[in-house]
Amino acid sequence: MFRVLVTGFEPFNNAKLNPSEELVRSLKADDVPGAHIITAVLPVVYSKSAQGLLALIDEHQPDAVICFGQAEGRKSITPERFAVNLDDASISDNSGSIRIDHIIQPSGETAYASTLPVKELIAAINASGVPASLSLSAGTFVCNHIFYEMQHALRGKSILSGFVHVPLMPEQANDFPGLFTMELDQMVLASKALIETLLAKNQNE
Repeated sequence: MFRVLVTGFEPFNNAKLNPSEELVRSLKADDVPGAHIITAVLPVVYSKSAQGLLALIDEHQPDAVICFGQAEGRKSITPERFAVNLDDASISDNSGSIRIDHIIQPSGETAYASTLPVKELIAAINASGVPASLSLSAGTFVCNHIFYEMQHALRGKSILSGFVHVPLMPEQANDFPGLFTMELDQMVLASKALIETLLAKNQNE
């Protein structure tokens, strides 16, 4: 059975919800035939998020890891190409910590690439009827933090891993006036297309 770990984040910056959390809570273990989906919601805390993610990877030994996060202003599902070795954000995490010009891993590379087949995933999501496009960087907040720590820890290993940003949900429109929103069922459809693509790729190798 192809095992996929899918994570989202709790709300942050005084928000009431996070679409990535709603997404992973909507996925069931058997939603994609031939795959076993494991889901978890991570804290938006630098010091705990990556630690929790790496513990989940160690516990479940997945074949692939897809981490989701919120990116307000995005108009499509956006797989990220690179994680950068930097925490640098003007807002605090949920513990109140603000990091400026903070190197995540002093001995790490400047950036690590996603090991997910990002362009294939984008094509699959678009084919499902949900808009998707490529993003080069996951930013420098907690989303990028866990992405970088994951890629650093998994370098040289056979586990496919990467990060995907999703837009806001309609329920957030009042908090983010004028910004694009996407229905949750569209995000769920896109996530299943991601997993189906990874499963098919695994079966063909």
